[in-house]
Amino acid sequence: MGEKFLTHYQVLGLSRTATEREVKIAYRKAARIAHPDRGGDPALFRRITEAYEILADPAKRQKYDKSYGAGSRGAGSNGAGSNGAGSYGAGRSPSGPGSRPDAGSGSGSGSDSGGFSGFSTRRTQEQRNTAGDPAIYVPAYEGLAPGETPLLPRPTAAQPVHGAPRKRGVFGAASRLAREARTAQLIMQQVQPSIPAARLVNGLTSPRSNGYLDHVLVSGYRIAIIGSMLVPDGAFRWDGNMLVHGNKVAAPPQLIPATRQFQELFPECNVTAWVCVHSNTGNLFEPVIDYARGTEPDGSNTVNVANAARFVREVKQFLASGPSPNVVDLSVLDRLLGGMY
Repeated sequence: MGEKFLTHYQVLGLSRTATEREVKIAYRKAARIAHPDRGGDPALFRRITEAYEILADPAKRQKYDKSYGAGSRGAGSNGAGSNGAGSYGAGRSPSGPGSRPDAGSGSGSGSDSGGFSGFSTRRTQEQRNTAGDPAIYVPAYEGLAPGETPLLPRPTAAQPVHGAPRKRGVFGAASRLAREARTAQLIMQQVQPSIPAARLVNGLTSPRSNGYLDHVLVSGYRIAIIGSMLVPDGAFRWDGNMLVHGNKVAAPPQLIPATRQFQELFPECNVTAWVCVHSNTGNLFEPVIDYARGTEPDGSNTVNVANAARFVREVKQFLASGPSPNVVDLSVLDRLLGGMY
């Protein structure tokens, strides 16, 4: 991830669970290195000071965490970087497997060729890892300097599922929780076993709004924002906006704004939205959905709608077809965990 997208925690070389005392100690250590009076970089020193002012104030820190800890986008090339933050353990950019993801597509295209500026279809040896390979952590825990704090504790990073659907509101809470539980169980049982690096995060706040997201599934540098629906028996048609059943229509969860916001917050990732449509019968192959031209759920659309069986197949393909599907990027996962409500 580019240096200008470092989080405040990375700038100070801290994990998200750092105590107030650890924040103060890290700030003093970093400030001594970067202070202009000691020959340090003024831009880096400003980043360090800004990070401390946010993280040392409990209210500001809580608000920052809920914003997914987005790094400053206005920092220049001399921001927290090679001659500063890296010297005391903060914000090392990924190297090795996963160092150049299929980032910034914006459209959520599932293709690894065409339309990606700066992305070559020629795959290097490092990019030939498959989704079924053991998870690789970036940055590697083995590469930590003595006394350096990892972005996430290793047991946390190794945990495949984080958070749980939580009761919110009054009306429809029971059915919504049941629906979310079915989708989460489907992911845990049929997607994650074949993709060791896949991490499921349940119960997130929607960025820059008061809404909520059911699930986010991340593997390598691909993020799937997931919602779900429960519909009556029968055949449906998906026109790209609505599920149509006879003379009735059913609107899917409104995931497009969150998907676009996630793409801005995680420019290193390819972000798309998925809606898993459950049937009352419990049959994974129902309901039967007919698709209008150009709306097939293959990951090329901003929102992809499918019944449970096709959802599993297409999401696995979407995650597995990324350039580094077996990478767990600790920076991405750390920021996602900060967005849980």
